Amino acid sequence: MLYKDYVKWTRWPTTWCGGCSIGIVFKQVTFTLEKMGLSREELTVVSGIGCSGRAAGYFNVDSVHVTHGRALPVAEGIKRGNPKLKVLVFSGDGDLVGIGGNHLIHTSRRNIDLTVVCINNQTYGMTGGQMAPTTQKGTKTLTSPHGNRYSPVNIQGLVTSNENYFYARTSAYHINHLQKAIQEAFAWPGFAFIEVVAYCLENFGRRMGYRFGYEMLLKIKDIYKINHSPRGLLKDHELGILKK
Repeated sequence: MLYKDYVKWTRWPTTWCGGCSIGIVFKQVTFTLEKMGLSREELTVVSGIGCSGRAAGYFNVDSVHVTHGRALPVAEGIKRGNPKLKVLVFSGDGDLVGIGGNHLIHTSRRNIDLTVVCINNQTYGMTGGQMAPTTQKGTKTLTSPHGNRYSPVNIQGLVTSNENYFYARTSAYHINHLQKAIQEAFAWPGFAFIEVVAYCLENFGRRMGYRFGYEMLLKIKDIYKINHSPRGLLKDHELGILKK
């Protein structure tokens, strides 16, 4: 199968804004599926609410677009009902870590065999750019006009606190590393969480002075560096893959 076969072209164009990083990640997922040779019958996609949650409707496979914060428990139910399926959760940080944070804690603790791609753009982009649990300290948003007073939630810490874990941090710019993380996550026999550092231009980046998505990609390139052989946990601006 070609990557194009995993896309439901009848629903094109997408609702994503021009230059949105979600489209970049979506395309890299389909490229990786082509490399893996996974048939459409072997895969199910689950998404929650938010811009990233729209992805479920654009994959040309059986998919479910669920209520806000409930992507993980629905995906777990699908996997338990049919263990032979590869189940991909494709959603955003607001859905998976904010509204659905409690499910993240317990689905990862139970080590359910799911592959999770979390688009972390550090904001509630679809609803206007409000402060999210992942928003960096000091960042100005719609609901923190003087700057966020709080440190962001430690996603790496939550996932790696379990006895067994797969955690990867990658980005919308480092596409080769992103594909590698996706492929290894699908091969992992348990809960695999991929945090993709991304951006929302229209409802987040413009407040910080960015004009184009390309400028935000270059910022990601400058800030984040790949650690190909991490020892222990990743540092704040490191990308890498952790397994235990």
